[in-house]
Amino acid sequence: MIELVSPAWLDANADEVRIVDVRDAWEYDGIGHVPHAVNIPFDSFRSADDDDAGMLPGADRFAELLSEAGITPEDPIVAYDDTHGVFAARFLVTALCYGHEELYLLDGDYSAWNREYETTGEAPEIEPTTYEVSEPSSTPLVDMATVEAAMDDPEAVIVDTRRAEEFAEGHIPGAVRLDWKELVDDETRGLKPEDEIRSILEDRGVTTDRRIVLYCNTARRISHTYAVLSHLGYETVEFYEGSFTEWTDAGGTVETGEK
Repeated sequence: MIELVSPAWLDANADEVRIVDVRDAWEYDGIGHVPHAVNIPFDSFRSADDDDAGMLPGADRFAELLSEAGITPEDPIVAYDDTHGVFAARFLVTALCYGHEELYLLDGDYSAWNREYETTGEAPEIEPTTYEVSEPSSTPLVDMATVEAAMDDPEAVIVDTRRAEEFAEGHIPGAVRLDWKELVDDETRGLKPEDEIRSILEDRGVTTDRRIVLYCNTARRISHTYAVLSHLGYETVEFYEGSFTEWTDAGGTVETGEK
């Protein structure tokens, strides 16, 4: 489960959590960062293999990254970026899949934090740990066969979190369109008010009594939507990591047009 927390909450609880900045190193060093934050850049925790580029990096690689950052499996983690949280959410879903339990996404991003709170250009002193990945009792990950079965399940809704033009060019049959950015406010950098979000979700049939199956292209954008739904208390949210890239590569049926 992933919870969203405000900049005020993070400021009040900074000594009780480990803060992870997933922006590029030049942003972390040159623009500044939240005090005490460690830098784990986005590209470092995604697979670089040609066959599964952008997917999970592997348990050993993830453990190495968190060990170098001085994080233990027991540490609560708050992650942020400067893009409404979409890259940070991908880090948190990755951690969830590798068994890390207490996970928080900064509601807003570095720009939201920077409006009211102190930033720094100094990296914290890090004492490396020996992080060990654990096998979670369950993960939200599902495969292509599960998505195919959901197409004929009236209790499931397949959600495409990409842009409208991408959806129109091709999508999984029966999917509803929900651009992940529809849930965020460009002005505040964080989520829209909860009642507005719930109205948007219900309008698309994304309700708490249904199985929600999320996809995009390479599992970045669905990470943010997953975090939002998790925060709102949705209990059955499935994460198709292979997403539309895998679907089309494997010859899955595709629909075109707006919906």
